[in-house]
Amino acid sequence: MREYQHLVRQVLENGTYRQNRTGVDTIATFSAHYSVDLREGFPLLTTKKMDGFRWNSLMHELAWYFSGEHHIRDLRKNTGIWDAWADDNGNLPTAYGRFWRRFPIPEKDAKLEGEWWADDTSWYSQAEDWFGNRPDGSQIANWVNEESDGSKTFDQLRYVIDTINGDHPHRSENSRRLVVSAWHPANAAVSKLHPCHFTFVVVVQDGELNVHLTQRSGDIALGIPFNIASCALLAHVISNRTGLPVAEFSHTVTDCHIYCGKGERGQWYRDNLTRLQRRVEETDGHDTSDIVDFIQENAPNQEDVYDHVPGLLRQLGREPKERPEIDIQDKPLDQLEFEDFKLTGYDSHPGIRFDVAE
Repeated sequence: MREYQHLVRQVLENGTYRQNRTGVDTIATFSAHYSVDLREGFPLLTTKKMDGFRWNSLMHELAWYFSGEHHIRDLRKNTGIWDAWADDNGNLPTAYGRFWRRFPIPEKDAKLEGEWWADDTSWYSQAEDWFGNRPDGSQIANWVNEESDGSKTFDQLRYVIDTINGDHPHRSENSRRLVVSAWHPANAAVSKLHPCHFTFVVVVQDGELNVHLTQRSGDIALGIPFNIASCALLAHVISNRTGLPVAEFSHTVTDCHIYCGKGERGQWYRDNLTRLQRRVEETDGHDTSDIVDFIQENAPNQEDVYDHVPGLLRQLGREPKERPEIDIQDKPLDQLEFEDFKLTGYDSHPGIRFDVAE
């Protein structure tokens, strides 16, 4: 996918050396944006292998998001990605799907005077004065979950789908309020797990479905390819449930970074970044082997397993292949399973190993 290659090149050519909490140094830039046309096929990268266990992990993770669960008892059978963030019982301090499907509604004593909340029916009559028609209380009740401890949560994803499928101006596909957030400030202030792709917005334009993802932090080599595929699947799931064809996936990444190694390996990039960037700028993008050789011949071998730069350069030198197609079963969100997602026509270049910086 050329959009991804352009992102890689942008960070390599314009990034600066920066250390971070992981101890693995990075080449990083501030803010990048790109769009992918989903009408041209499913955007699973073909410049490296992403089927097999990678696809298996991605699909089980997304089905887990849709379930709204906050523990990883079922997820850890198919992927070990989340083990580092969970407690001994498998519970997570927060999780994307937990907030997508079960965003906390304040307890009664925590609500400020004059605020309106979906679990409070007293605002319906006031809303009639504002909107000119009274919202359907039974519909709103469908978005409110009663938790086992008596607290209440809000199903953001169901609200978006129901809004698109609505039949009046304040609950219709023309809405500009189709926002889903995985970021709760009071949780993020203390959590071990801070959502990276923390919000997305759905926009219906000319009868087609578009999704815009905003990400505070993006690991270009490992995280971003998963984020692209996951959000594209999300768009298709919403498309299936609204009858609207998919159009574009757009992506804004605030902190774009490429890990370049620990210790002497990372410091080599600090001291030689200008030389590397000059070489990247000079290549036409179709032959990056000389740059990879330059790094391997000159950079210290220390902690090179965390150096993602050579692998990304190899991807820049590969010609993207035809995009595959995706087919998803029409089932309730919290019942979607791995077997309900069928990927066909996928062909890729060989896999590239990238180690995770935790």
